Amino acid sequence: NCGLRRDQRAFLAGELALHYGWAINFGGGFHHASSDHGEGFCPLADISLSIKMLRKKYPEIKQIMIIDLDAHQGNGHERDFRDDPDVYTIDVYNDAIFPNDTEAKQSIDLNVPIDPYTEDLVYIQTVKKSLAKGLASFEPDVIYYIAGSDILNGDRLGALSISPEALKQRDMIVFKSAKEKKIPVIMLFAGGYQKTNAENISKSIQSIIALFANDSEQPKSN
Repeated sequence: NCGLRRDQRAFLAGELALHYGWAINFGGGFHHASSDHGEGFCPLADISLSIKMLRKKYPEIKQIMIIDLDAHQGNGHERDFRDDPDVYTIDVYNDAIFPNDTEAKQSIDLNVPIDPYTEDLVYIQTVKKSLAKGLASFEPDVIYYIAGSDILNGDRLGALSISPEALKQRDMIVFKSAKEKKIPVIMLFAGGYQKTNAENISKSIQSIIALFANDSEQPKSN
């Protein structure tokens, strides 16, 4: 999909997820950008655009869950869907760093701020509990998973202390939960600012591929 615009790539990932049950957009996840402006390192609101385009083309897709596990608060999509009861947001983020958007926080359905330099055990337990609580409260037709790798130890912008193994474990929690409930899931990578990120992300993707290998089950929305 290299010839596609960034917003088109996120939409294509959504379509592929509806068909296959899951899809990954190798890039995107610009969760600070909202429909009227870019912010931070996020030039355009690809998450919001993808959701709106997917709903327009597939009217049966109504309820969307955004699981934002980037180290930073996803204030862009939170602003865009603040008045939409059919978009449910879970946001687990370091509350001591950018953007600290108090207005956008009011639209988060499950707001989970965590402390700087949180480590693996607390982080994984928090993700598990948050995801279980969210899926018990809301039944999405599609999940958008914002999978920032800036949670990794040593990332100066994320300021958390998460190991590569816990990153992979986090991703598997999301994908296993979606697969169990037959909910299509779209993964976007969002932030991550270390040279080792690509290697750690690739290992996580290999685990996701193995999870769905030879899977003949159809996603819920088909």
